[in-house]
Amino acid sequence: MVAPFVHDVPASRVVFANGSLARVADELERLNCRRTVLVAGGPEAVYADIVAELLGPTVVARFSDVVMHVPIAVAQQVVDVARTSEADSVIAVGGGSSIGAAKAVAKEMGLPILAIPTTYAGSEMTPIWGLTEGNRKTTGRDPKVLPRTVLYDPELTVSLPPAISAASGMNALAHLVEGLYAPGLSPISALQAEEGVRALASALPRVVEDPADLSARGDALYGAWLAGWTLGTTGMGVHHKICHTLGGAFDLPHAPTHSAVLPYATAFNEAAAPEAMAAITRALAAAGMSDESAAAGLWRLADRIGAPTSLKEVGFTPSMVDEAAEIVVAAQPINPRPVDLDGTRALLLAAYDGTKPGAWE
Repeated sequence: MVAPFVHDVPASRVVFANGSLARVADELERLNCRRTVLVAGGPEAVYADIVAELLGPTVVARFSDVVMHVPIAVAQQVVDVARTSEADSVIAVGGGSSIGAAKAVAKEMGLPILAIPTTYAGSEMTPIWGLTEGNRKTTGRDPKVLPRTVLYDPELTVSLPPAISAASGMNALAHLVEGLYAPGLSPISALQAEEGVRALASALPRVVEDPADLSARGDALYGAWLAGWTLGTTGMGVHHKICHTLGGAFDLPHAPTHSAVLPYATAFNEAAAPEAMAAITRALAAAGMSDESAAAGLWRLADRIGAPTSLKEVGFTPSMVDEAAEIVVAAQPINPRPVDLDGTRALLLAAYDGTKPGAWE
């Protein structure tokens, strides 16, 4: 018998194809928009320039000062740019930082977003916003910030360096893993999450081995699409709360931190979410990454592709453990296993050490 569930999927249009960037003018026309702000950080400038050339005077302003974790001050700057230019839309080119800045505009002004992702972050498929003030990152859900249209063009990811590709891919895997034990899980989202794990676990080693392999890039971007969709329709647990805490409180890099924490958060939840662990293990095995547990398989994948497997690699120190654990526990994340101070401290110390996870004690 199928367990009770709610499947609530916000509407968005997805265009997935090599060369889809060339369709940006047509897609903006579908949104009936005539004045757009183009948001893109430095690494995405070459693609933003192409968009600006394709759109001509439709681009009424550009914003390039995007910052990881979207500080409140940066959010206000991009909102001011949109207001001053009398924009009716926002185009975001890049990863989570660019798309997060665009979401700040949508949240404040209600403008539609056309997203063109160049990483595997997945933010483009979620109604989730995140803003950092002081040393605290706050996230929330608002249907206004879900991009109305997403252009997935695998050709835009070919220039993404292998190390960044690997960490970004592990970030996407975290969305899928937590989706499999989130309270918003439905039969459809369970299928898409397991497929996303399989797709990414299969594609990422090929991406790292040959970054110009367009087939591997397409498979990884497909997995990232499923990851963002899963995150947007299911929810988050202790893993994401830890990563948001470490980013907001200690300014640790977003995707590498996800990579370092994921195997240990998975081990933490293993006994409390057996069906989720079975799905992860099946998906990893289908991608040739079988191991004795879901957590161990995720660690082995990260190690194989050169993604961080310990928090010490990304700047975390044991002196940060107590403060981080207190912030995480105070937030009371919804999680299969209760999140308490002792367990969170142990999780953080295990992730700091980076040893391949075994059974959680």
